[in-house]
Amino acid sequence: MKQPLKIAFFGSSLVSAYWNGAATYYRGIIKELHKLGHQVTFFEPDAYERQQHRDLPDVDWATSVVYDATTEALEAVLTRTPEFDILIKTSGIGVFDEYLEERIPQLAGEDQLIIFWDVDAPATLDRMQNDPNDAFREHVKKYDLVLTYGGGDPVVEAYTAMGAKACIPVYNALDPETHHPVERDPAFDCHLAFLGNRLPDREQRVEEFFIKAAASLPQKSFMLGGNGWHDKPMPANIKYLGHVYTKDHNALNCTSMAVLNISRDSMAKYGFSPATRVFEAAGAGACIITDHWKGIEMFFEPNTEILIAETGAEVAQIMATLTPERAAQIGKAAYERVLKDHTYAQRAQLAEALFMKNLKTNRKEVLS
Repeated sequence: MKQPLKIAFFGSSLVSAYWNGAATYYRGIIKELHKLGHQVTFFEPDAYERQQHRDLPDVDWATSVVYDATTEALEAVLTRTPEFDILIKTSGIGVFDEYLEERIPQLAGEDQLIIFWDVDAPATLDRMQNDPNDAFREHVKKYDLVLTYGGGDPVVEAYTAMGAKACIPVYNALDPETHHPVERDPAFDCHLAFLGNRLPDREQRVEEFFIKAAASLPQKSFMLGGNGWHDKPMPANIKYLGHVYTKDHNALNCTSMAVLNISRDSMAKYGFSPATRVFEAAGAGACIITDHWKGIEMFFEPNTEILIAETGAEVAQIMATLTPERAAQIGKAAYERVLKDHTYAQRAQLAEALFMKNLKTNRKEVLS
């Protein structure tokens, strides 16, 4: 019988989605790894007010360890690394990233598998390519495996060129227990909604695809959710919601006639990087409009399961003619597709297979 793996994740946060777009990805993957019999401990710093904005209580499918955002507290939790079969450093923790990227390979025993799990590979690669002195250019070679939550062949090839031993995408997906159809909520009633934090490499695209589209359709209603937009100039027909907690995502996705996805600059450049919210919206049966990026058809069929806009003017054109009946039809098709092909249960099975393939030989024998 297969023995469980003990897996350590060093990441941004499992318990809070506040300024933490990867939260639902971590939760989906880790919950399903638990169902496969593995034991996961998630180490996260008390930073960026995430603990004050928790949207997940303690769970039975993972152990959450929150440490103070100090070097001393981090070193204290790092003394626990020998307990685990697999050590995973994720990208974008926000504090101690460079420190951990160096320390984890130093601490790893010869029987431990060490993985760098990149939840924003295009940005990481752009940073390394643009800075010959970036410390991770050397550290990446020390990891047994790089996993990414998107990027396809362009990211795999770029990581390999940077010296990674192996790079495999484990794409975003749907956790149908968390994101699913619910009753409509009048608080989120609008024609088009967009959820996304205000980030430098997203803001210009939000101006183009959302704000510009709203300005050209004053008779339509729009909603913007996410952190950081409070002082952004926008037309009167956009209602700003601020941070939208995960528990409210289903109601927003089910109530708005359509939901907009806007990729960050780097993700659009590399392609093959569907955001977590695409799958979450599809899981609620939402009609999704997305900006264009390479590889969309790998995940959803254009014009049948998802609508594509090249510009803000095209978003406006779609919204000018989209009917509730047509939106419902597209949402139903997306819902059926995501349940068939894009669940975290499927992604976790892939991750487990990659773990087993790359584990050190003597540990494989114990698990066989």
